[in-house]
Amino acid sequence: MGAMDEALLQTGHGVRFEWGAEGARRLVTEVACLVVVDVLSFTTSVSVAVERGTRVFPFRWRDESAVTFAHQVDAKLAVGRRAASSRSPWSLSPAALRAAPEAERLVLPSPNGSAIVTRAAADGATAVVAASLRNGRAVAEWLAAHGYGTAGKPVGVIAAGERWPDDSLRPALEDLLGAGLVVDALRGRRCAPLSPEARVAADAYAHCPDVASDLHESTSGRELAEEGFREDVEIAAEVDSSDSVPVLTNSAFVDRG
Repeated sequence: MGAMDEALLQTGHGVRFEWGAEGARRLVTEVACLVVVDVLSFTTSVSVAVERGTRVFPFRWRDESAVTFAHQVDAKLAVGRRAASSRSPWSLSPAALRAAPEAERLVLPSPNGSAIVTRAAADGATAVVAASLRNGRAVAEWLAAHGYGTAGKPVGVIAAGERWPDDSLRPALEDLLGAGLVVDALRGRRCAPLSPEARVAADAYAHCPDVASDLHESTSGRELAEEGFREDVEIAAEVDSSDSVPVLTNSAFVDRG
């Protein structure tokens, strides 16, 4: 590995931070655990679902292959937010999942967080955890308890981000804050040094005067509210409300908290 590669991988740091699918792809085999943060809405939805005892299977996108996969794993298939109905009440909306009948197994596709998770698993990730503002501190406590974030077991925290119309990455405030919460909660827990990228993400969270307000006023929060999904933003803003720690186990997220 050359010096340039080591620099891009934030080598030597126990806690690292990157953006999006490409950031995850670069770090996945270099860290002992990958923490994926997609606050609006994949990882928030995962936290809500696993709290109810649901095993959540991530999938890269909702198409015919997702239908086939759901049949293979004997699971319900979540639909798009706007497609939820009494017949198919499970969707990527945290509010819809909270109100829907309990499902033992659920396939939850999304183009950002879920796609990052499925790619990471295919690329050989050792461990993958789903974090959000609701459970970021619980995730950090679990990481520390299992020795992650040290020189021997580095952790990579991935802010999923959103997509521009040309499909390029749009860094998203909500994911920066969610990732920053995880990193901030790891500080002072005998972790190896944070990378500068991770430290700045933690500082962004630590110095945010009103996380819930900023989440509602962010580009993504306003977009969801204008589309009629304000309750999803409210649930995503339930900071430190959940003790769930969704860990990818046999292709599905299971609560290990």
